[in-house]
Amino acid sequence: MQWFKGIFLLIVTNLLIFFTLAITGTILIDYVLPNFGIDLRGSVATHEFAWAMVFGFGGAFISLFMSKWLAKRGMRMQQVTSPSTQKEKVVFNTVAELAQREGIKMPEVWVYWDDVPNAFATGPTRNNAMVAVSSGLAMSLSDDELRAVVAHEMGHVTNGDMMATTLLQGLMNTFVYFIARMISRPLMERNYWMGFAVYMVLQFVLSILAMIPICWFSRRREFRADAYAAKAVGAASMAAALQKIETLSQRTLSSEHREEGMSEDALATMKIHGQSKGFSHLFSTHPPTEARIAALKNLPK
Repeated sequence: MQWFKGIFLLIVTNLLIFFTLAITGTILIDYVLPNFGIDLRGSVATHEFAWAMVFGFGGAFISLFMSKWLAKRGMRMQQVTSPSTQKEKVVFNTVAELAQREGIKMPEVWVYWDDVPNAFATGPTRNNAMVAVSSGLAMSLSDDELRAVVAHEMGHVTNGDMMATTLLQGLMNTFVYFIARMISRPLMERNYWMGFAVYMVLQFVLSILAMIPICWFSRRREFRADAYAAKAVGAASMAAALQKIETLSQRTLSSEHREEGMSEDALATMKIHGQSKGFSHLFSTHPPTEARIAALKNLPK
């Protein structure tokens, strides 16, 4: 099953990340830094914070640099290099036009098979990115609407949103690891397993709280990407696309559970629509559609 393949890849990837960072951190703290007069081995707090930074930023950056690889293997995708259909031409030509306008290397263009109308952009840098649209999106939108969605994703690329999000994620991870470790350390010295249990609980709770500023930033970047699309192809097309995507997504997600493809949770940071309200809005990566349409209408003419 495609879902099982995606989960397996995530597990293997995280294990490789853990062992790589553990080895790298040990070499850095115990051997490399002392040669430059920076000895963190005797200071508990400094040593712990250094380890927190290694795992916090290291994990975030490794995930960023593997994002394209994971996306391609987590979904059934096909790269578009020589567009043959009208929809493929709209997507490919829009990416090419905006990349040339911004003076960046053209991102890879992909289509993935999913009835849910969606799109995402990912990649480690502006010059090493990919833009992907679902088959449901391409078939459901008009050419102008599709062009607006692609421009939105190109907005993420040109704004450097993936790197900015990674830096924030790394910072939040660092504080989560450090605070959890420093609070649980005295307990570990008296009773290792009790301290370890407290450490795991603290890490879980703090990780949830850390998602609040990360999701807030994600919602801000969606408004900026919408504004970029409005400037590139017109606010009316972007607003129309958002409204249609919202309607179609609600209809599709209320139907039978899809047999293949990644879950919505797995694509939480790789979607274009959002509708969370109330307390859950704090943990939504995308603003409600009505708020985005209202922002588009209020843009300077």
